[in-house]
Amino acid sequence: MRIPTVKQIQYFLALAEHEHFGRAAAASFVSQSAFSAAIKELEATLGVQLVDRTNRSVTVTAMGQRIAAQGRHCVEALEELVEIAQGQRNPLEGELRLGVIPTIAPFLLPTLLPLLRQRYPKLRALLTEAQTVPLHESLLNGELDVLLLALPFELRGTETKALFDDRFLLAFRDGTTLIDAERYRLESVPAESVLLLGEGHCLRGHALEACRLRGTEKLSPVSATSLLTLVEMVDADLGITFLPEMSLGSTLLAHTQLRLQPIPGGGERTIGLAWRKGSARAAEFALLGEFIAAHAGLDST
Repeated sequence: MRIPTVKQIQYFLALAEHEHFGRAAAASFVSQSAFSAAIKELEATLGVQLVDRTNRSVTVTAMGQRIAAQGRHCVEALEELVEIAQGQRNPLEGELRLGVIPTIAPFLLPTLLPLLRQRYPKLRALLTEAQTVPLHESLLNGELDVLLLALPFELRGTETKALFDDRFLLAFRDGTTLIDAERYRLESVPAESVLLLGEGHCLRGHALEACRLRGTEKLSPVSATSLLTLVEMVDADLGITFLPEMSLGSTLLAHTQLRLQPIPGGGERTIGLAWRKGSARAAEFALLGEFIAAHAGLDST
């Protein structure tokens, strides 16, 4: 009996995700002709039609959807096999696919990565930066090994390890008249003057909770799409915001007139790691977490 190759299954899973031969081939780092040939060979091997093709679109058939679901289980099982084998080598060697959220990556990684390479020279860290939800999906799909993110966040099917607390600091343009920085009180902040990141960024939710902003009229109806935009808006004195303590001294704040200061009774977010529940590399990820906490320059939990 002929059976599909792992590569054919991986290509088909990419096609089921992108529903486009060109994009799926690019995501798989292979030419479109080779990709199409692999899909046709897979269909011939299985004796079923996996996709309906037109000039502009690809639709996965009902049988194709069943094959894709089972194929994901097969790939996950093979990845678990690799994890078991890797668990027999020295920790933090070889490939590590690390997902990092954008409100941590620019602050922590420039300092952390050189230290990590120095301590673990055989480690090959492959980084992916994205928001928490897509990173979590990639983790569960086996595309990533471990996530560096902010907690709390609902993450099904994972184990988490808290590393350290990251306080929120009041951020404002030097000389602003929007607030009295020396006697800051949320109650005295003008209405609609607190700027935050848009929906989907966990930093927004954590700031709302930690700084007691939820349900207040102080929030601006305008939100930023990125940290850079948020900083530029505050630097233009369009409002104030709350930034994580790890942003102090970062290049993001260089050449701005922003001032950051502690908030009386202010809150924090927790920085942590997350990996698939039951992973054979759990001890290795815990070791990575200990290294990050020791070199983050912030208070560990």
